[in-house]
Amino acid sequence: MIPESGPAPRPKAWLAVARCVGTSCIMLARGQVHQPKDNVGRVLRFADGSTSRVYRETAVRRQPAEPCVLVVAFTLRLVRGRAHRLFEAESILNTPLFVGFPGFVNKLWCAHDTFGAYRGLYEWDGAERARKYASALWRVLELVSVPGSISYKVLPGLRRDEVLADPARIAAAGTDHAWWRLRTQE
Repeated sequence: MIPESGPAPRPKAWLAVARCVGTSCIMLARGQVHQPKDNVGRVLRFADGSTSRVYRETAVRRQPAEPCVLVVAFTLRLVRGRAHRLFEAESILNTPLFVGFPGFVNKLWCAHDTFGAYRGLYEWDGAERARKYASALWRVLELVSVPGSISYKVLPGLRRDEVLADPARIAAAGTDHAWWRLRTQE
């Protein structure tokens, strides 16, 4: 079993990312990846006091048999001021790095928050699949992130839209001021 929040061994992670990119290219060519607009512009508030704006959503048509929510956070190195908007525009190019992983359902791309951290709020099919993805993603993120800023949290048995509608659904999942705990929306 993969640890709750840590990187996969480099060779294993990069092999998983390479497989994902191949699968993602096929999915993109077949038109299986979508960019819904329903959540774009939504502001999310987290228990650590930060807020973040959703700037993009990516989804595939999949109903998870074992739904879970995955929250990933990281702080980019050398990205300040207007460079954040450039990163948001450029980040669409990162889509092949996640949609082809087994179990991906959807992702809300959250802009840098009030503390400078970016978040991804995902729905995944299978908690172990979500952990494998996040631990491989760690190796990609460590190339561009402030050391020590990468974290992820897997919340089994939850649907992303249910958590967005009622953030109290994750109340039993951990501490009150956790960086990943969604509090309210604006």
